[in-house]
Amino acid sequence: MKPMKHLLLTLALAATTAHAAQKPNVIVFLVDDMGWMDCGAYGSKYYETPNIDRFATRAMRFTDAYAQPLCSPTRASLLTGKYSARHGITSATGHQPPQPEGHQFLRATAPANQPMLVPDSKNFMEPSEYTLAEALHDAGYRTAHLGKWHLGLTQPHWPEQQGFDVAFHCHPDPGPPGNYFSPYGVVADGKPGGKNKVGTITDGPAGEYIVDRLADEAVKFITENKDRPFFLNLWNYGVHGPWGHKEEYTKQFAAKKDPSGAQGNPIMASMLKSVDECFGRIIESLDRLGLAENTIIVFNSDNGGNSHSNTGEGAKEERKAAKGDDAGSDWRKWAGKQPPTINTPLRDGKGTLYEGGTRVPLMWAWAGHIKPGTTSAAVVGHIDLYPTLLELTGTPRPAQQKLDGSSYARVLRGEGGLERKAFFNYFPHGASPGRAGGVWARSGEWKLIRWFGATDAERYEFYNLHDDLSETKNLAAAEPARVKELDALIDGFLADTGATYPQPNPAFTAKPAPIAKTLAPDDGTGPIAGWKLRSVKAETTTDGVRLTGSGRNAFLGTAKYKFTGAGEMHLRVRVPAGGPGMVHWRLADETEFKAEHVAKFDISASGEWQDIAVNVPAQGSVAQLRVYLPADKGPIELSALDARAASAKPAGKPRKK
Repeated sequence: MKPMKHLLLTLALAATTAHAAQKPNVIVFLVDDMGWMDCGAYGSKYYETPNIDRFATRAMRFTDAYAQPLCSPTRASLLTGKYSARHGITSATGHQPPQPEGHQFLRATAPANQPMLVPDSKNFMEPSEYTLAEALHDAGYRTAHLGKWHLGLTQPHWPEQQGFDVAFHCHPDPGPPGNYFSPYGVVADGKPGGKNKVGTITDGPAGEYIVDRLADEAVKFITENKDRPFFLNLWNYGVHGPWGHKEEYTKQFAAKKDPSGAQGNPIMASMLKSVDECFGRIIESLDRLGLAENTIIVFNSDNGGNSHSNTGEGAKEERKAAKGDDAGSDWRKWAGKQPPTINTPLRDGKGTLYEGGTRVPLMWAWAGHIKPGTTSAAVVGHIDLYPTLLELTGTPRPAQQKLDGSSYARVLRGEGGLERKAFFNYFPHGASPGRAGGVWARSGEWKLIRWFGATDAERYEFYNLHDDLSETKNLAAAEPARVKELDALIDGFLADTGATYPQPNPAFTAKPAPIAKTLAPDDGTGPIAGWKLRSVKAETTTDGVRLTGSGRNAFLGTAKYKFTGAGEMHLRVRVPAGGPGMVHWRLADETEFKAEHVAKFDISASGEWQDIAVNVPAQGSVAQLRVYLPADKGPIELSALDARAASAKPAGKPRKK
C-alpha cells in the first residue's frame, strides 16, 4: 500500500504543479505622473517611447481610463478595488506618520476665514485590507513589489505586510529614494523620516539610475520565478520630481521641437525615455524566457500629467527643496519655466478633477486572449484592476473584501461592454470654487462635477466629453434634467462609500475683520491669532497669511491650547518648496522645552493646499506649543493652525454610512 500511496501523492502533486503552471503570470507596470498624452501611442509627437509604442501594437489601448488626481489614492484603489472615499486615502499623504487609533478625520473647528471643514486623508492603507497581492499569493502566485509604495510610512504598512513575498522599496517615499542616482541613502533599519530613508533598496554602482535598477530587479525576479506563476507589481519612480535625468538624453531632446507646439520639456522627455527602456527590458526578458504567451501585462499611470510644478513664483524654492541648490539652475538650463508636461487637449493636470488630472494611459496585453492592436472607449479605472485580474487568472473573488470595481474581462476578450450606471472620482482637496475639492460622476459621454462648499452658481460643471474633451463648455444650466440625474448618483455614491466629505464650518465669518498688511510679531490674527512669531514675518492674503522666515530657528509659539495627554496639531498649508516641520511642546510642570518632546513631519512640495495632522504624543498637561515650518526655504501660505486633545470630538456629524 505504501508504494501505491506514494504514487497517488506523486500524481496529485504533478497535477497541482501542472495546474499552477497554466495560471497566467501578471505584471502591473505603473508610471508615476505620466500624463495621458505622454507617449507616442497616445499621440505625443515630442516624447520618444518606442518600447511603449510597440507594446500598443500587441495590446488593447484604453482611451477613457481614469485614476485619482494624486498618487496615494490611486495606489490604494489598485490594490483594494475600492474608491478612495471608502478606503480613506484621498491625498498624497502616504509618506506621513499614520494617524493614531480613534483619529477624527473631520475637524471640529476651523479658522473663521475658512468656509469649509475639509477631512484629513488617511496616511496609510489599512492592514485589514485583503489586497490584490494577497488574493494572488493565496492562489499560488509568487508576488513582488518593486519601486515607489507611498501607502504607509511605518513597517506595519509596508508591502511585505500586504501580500508581497519580495519588496524593493523605501520610506518616506513621495519621490525616489534620496535622488535618482546611487548612492540612494537607504538604510535597512532605523526610523523613517530621519536623515536616511529606510527600506530594502540597496546601493548600486556610483551613478546608477534608479529606473535602470528597477529594470534589473524586475528581470531578476522574472528569471527566478519563470517556472511558477508570479505577480510583479512594478511602480516606477519616474517621472516624479525631483526630476533626476540622464543629461546625455536631455541634450538630445533639447535640440528637438514638437511639431504640434504643445510639449517640449527635455528633462521630462529624458526621464520618459528611461522609463520606456525599463519597460522594454521587461518585455524583452519575457520574450527571451518564453513567458510572453502566458503573461498578462498592464501598463498604467497613477494620475494625470504634472502641468503645474516649476512654473511661476515659488518655482526656484521648489526646485531647491527637491534636489538641493543646484536643482534650480539645472532645471532652468534645460527647461526654463516649462512645467514637467502639457496635457493638451485635456484640461489642467495632476491634482485637479478635470480630465488632465484624472485621465491616464492604460494598455493590456495577453497573447491569445486580448486582441492585439485594438482600442477601447470603455470607461474603466483604478478600482477595476483587482476584479479584472481575478477573473482573468481564475482567482476566486474574496468574500472578505468589498470591491467597488467591476471586472472588464469581457471588454478585454472582445465579448461585450461594461455595464454600470456611472464611474466616480472623489477628491476633497485642492483648488476649487468652494476651496474644498469635489466629486464627479461620469455616465456615458456625460461628466458632472460637484464642488463642495461652492455657491449655487459655481457648484456644478457639466460636460459632454464626446463633443468637448477639453471641458470648455459648462452645460449645467442648459441640461438641468441630466444634472439632476447624475447629482442623485453622486448622493448615492457618497452614502454607499461612507465618505467623510467636507462640511460647512460653523465658525465661518463671511466678512472677517480687516487685519494689517504686515503683522507684528506678537499680535497674530486670522489663522495665527494667539500665536507669537519668532524670526518669522507674516503678511495677509485672501486665504490667510503668507509666512517668510529669516533662519532655521524660525517658529510660531502659543500657550492658548491646553490639553492633557496625546493631542493633534492641524495645519492647512501651501508650500511650493516643501521641507521638514516640527511640533515642540512644554509640559505644565516643566520650566523649559525638552528635546524629547518633539513630533516631526514633512510637507510635500506642492502648489496645492495640504491638510496636515500631526500627532502630539504628550504625557502630561501641555502648557505651550511651538511649530517650526520650513519658512526659510521660501514663502509658506497658511490658512489654518490649531490644536486639540486627541480625544476631542468634531462638531457636527458628517454623513457616514
